[in-house]
Amino acid sequence: YYNRAEGIERVSTETGAGQWGSALALAGALFGVKVRVFMVRSSYNQKPYRRVLMELYGAEVIPSPSTLTRFGRSVLEKDPDSPGSLGIAISEAIEDVLSDERARYSLGSVLNHVLLHQTVIGLEAKKQLEEIGEEEPDYIVGCVGGGSNFAGLSYPFVHDKLKGRSKTRFIAVEPKACPSLTRGVYTYDYGDTAGLTPLLKMYTVGHRYRVPPIHAGGLRYHGDAPTLCLLVDEKVIDAVAYYQTEVFEAGRIFAMSEGVVPAPESAHAVKAVIDIALEAKRRGEKVVILFNLSGHGLLDLQGYKEYLEGRLQDYEPEVIDLSYLPKLSE
Repeated sequence: YYNRAEGIERVSTETGAGQWGSALALAGALFGVKVRVFMVRSSYNQKPYRRVLMELYGAEVIPSPSTLTRFGRSVLEKDPDSPGSLGIAISEAIEDVLSDERARYSLGSVLNHVLLHQTVIGLEAKKQLEEIGEEEPDYIVGCVGGGSNFAGLSYPFVHDKLKGRSKTRFIAVEPKACPSLTRGVYTYDYGDTAGLTPLLKMYTVGHRYRVPPIHAGGLRYHGDAPTLCLLVDEKVIDAVAYYQTEVFEAGRIFAMSEGVVPAPESAHAVKAVIDIALEAKRRGEKVVILFNLSGHGLLDLQGYKEYLEGRLQDYEPEVIDLSYLPKLSE
């Protein structure tokens, strides 16, 4: 709406699994603004129907890294088989608009205002709990890539905890293939791979980290939102990480139990919920667990097919090189 009001003709963005790209593509169609989406190459190949959906909404979808931008070409020169990452796609989307006065960049996660915008989810969850007469959750769980999905659900409840009105535990779940919160360093880093963004203080595995091509495309980001990272550093939020095979097994269990196939990203949260529930059962305790089923997996059935066929690979870095991160004076 605001881009249309300012006379902007085109917006450019990145997308991992494709949900944010789909949302912006539809918004562009509704408001008459052209949309160009740099879709992480591994997801572009793994999730062709998500790409088709964005194109159906009228968006131009480009696999990243691409030959369209200088940075994309430089990545492909060094690594022709690069699976891409959200950091690379962000770099390409930013570069894409720098030379076009009628174009603007739009980010779908990470930045604090995006997280706050998403808190409508948590506010609605509070109302829903009140309406069914449920007590406050003992646990709130969500998957984390950049942080908007998790923060959207949890931040209204985090507010209560910071005010001393709640004892809820908050669990942020990430992939072992990209373990920023569980194995990263809390320091200043760029929000994109090319280093075009301002420096952000966050937990990071490094903006040059080559994220393995797991199916949870929305979680393939080297860092996390600054406010979320601060809350993790202050021990308000805990973080756990899982391999993708155990995540897909949790997704299968959920599908068989509930009839809903969770997206690979959401299945990370499902895995943590199952673990918490089984531990509570073992202790003979009743607990209330709130989690965000942030997306369905009907466009991710290729990943589930690979899981059922035993072809899904697990990834975890042995060493995380952070030697190149910017050195800041005290």
